Amino acid sequence: ARIVRIILNPSGHALLVGVGGSGKQSLTKLASFICVYTPFQIQISSTYSINDFKEDLKIMHNKAGLKEEGVTFLLTDSQITNERFLIFVNDLLASGEVPDLFAPDEVDALANGCVSRCKAAGIVPDKKNLWKFFINEIKANLHVVLAFSPVGDDFRNRAKKFPGLVSCTVIDWFQPWPYQALFAVGQKF
Repeated sequence: ARIVRIILNPSGHALLVGVGGSGKQSLTKLASFICVYTPFQIQISSTYSINDFKEDLKIMHNKAGLKEEGVTFLLTDSQITNERFLIFVNDLLASGEVPDLFAPDEVDALANGCVSRCKAAGIVPDKKNLWKFFINEIKANLHVVLAFSPVGDDFRNRAKKFPGLVSCTVIDWFQPWPYQALFAVGQKF
């Protein structure tokens, strides 16, 4: 219920903190299903690079900004193979915009894709207003959920280096299960 409440808000982003196996990813996928959002996760491979990450961000921006689809971007700490990924995530959390993600011709195409909706909203469709409208659509439809583990120094170091991870998200701590709850689940299954 908490994750659903978070991602239903415009610019609603979550930071789920808990040890592995506590249900962060499963609950995020369930919340996405409840909200009728498309869950999106990057597929890490040995050749996955910054350019691949930027392409995945473009795909999410197109879905959220042009197609008006709700997108839940789930990113776990194990998927951060390059710390530079967090630069883009930090910018996305803080402003809804990732600088230099799109080439100038792509910016024009995205802005032109918003003309009819911008006119319908009563906004003058000049280049600046079209881009602002597109970014507002991103803020309304693209929600980042970070699933991090508090174990080790990575979480602390990332929170210090990228303040948007903490200041622009709602933090939900996943506490260890009490012994009685684990025992009851074990008995049932």
